[in-house]
Parts: sequence; structure tokens; C-alpha cells
Amino acid sequence: MTDRLAAGDTAPDFTLTSDADEQVSLSDLRGKKVIVYFYPAAMTPGCTKQACDFSESLDSLRGAGYEVLGVSKDTPAKLAKFRERDQLTLTLLSDEDLAVHRSYGAYGTKKLYGKEVEGVIRSTFVIDEDGTVELAQYNVKATGHVAKLRRDLGLD
Repeated sequence: MTDRLAAGDTAPDFTLTSDADEQVSLSDLRGKKVIVYFYPAAMTPGCTKQACDFSESLDSLRGAGYEVLGVSKDTPAKLAKFRERDQLTLTLLSDEDLAVHRSYGAYGTKKLYGKEVEGVIRSTFVIDEDGTVELAQYNVKATGHVAKLRRDLGLD
């Protein structure tokens, strides 16, 4: 079992390559609230639904002071295709070696169709302006998650 983060923990810093082939560091976003979400694979139905929901909510999330980063093990080139195909407006980050997934507890043993498997655990973290985890949600559902998160954050 992977160590999981909880509210009050310091969010592990990271620097990853984005879909636009730029380096994005969590520490560069200090002073902003950041939603970091981990998803299994670009261009799959559930992950597409979740990314589209975040994109549709992005303006209002930014208006409330949040930046959104989606993280997967996909290559930057695949993430760029995903962004273009679905007109995504959020920043997508590549964590091919899964090091950041592991540091957030978003990779490990999970149940898939009743079997235990190793894989990406769909997870969302809200990090405050100082880099502290405000909210850590594991095993979130792809569909309806953004609406629930907005309610949890008191935005709706």
C-alpha cells in the first residue's frame, strides 16, 4: 500500500513536462491554489470526460483562484494530441516514470473489476497558496467528480 497524503501535509514538489513541451513546477505556482489530478490514460472515455469537465469549469475555477493541472503517464506528444482532439484548456503534465504519482500515493494497488492490480489511482488534490494539501481525494469517479469537487470547495 502506498503512503497517502492527507489534509495538512506538504504537497510534494515536482517539475514535469507539459503538453506544450514546457517545464511546469508546482513551486512556481506558490501564491495560487492548485488542483492537481491524476488520471490513468489520455484519450480513454472516463479520462476524456473528466478532462472535459475540468476544461468547462476552468474559467470559474481560475476566477476563484485555482489553477488546474492534470497528470498522467502519457508522453507530452500524446497529451498534446489529447488537448487538441478535445479542445482542452487545462495544463496536462507527463509523469512517464510515475515518480510524482507515487509521491502523491496516486499509483499502487487498486481493485479493478474485483481483482487487485497495480496502477494509477484516480486522485485529486487541492493545494493551498503555501503548498499545503487542503484536500486529498482517492479513487474518485471520472464522471461527476468536478461537480462534486466544486461543491466540496464551496464554489457552487
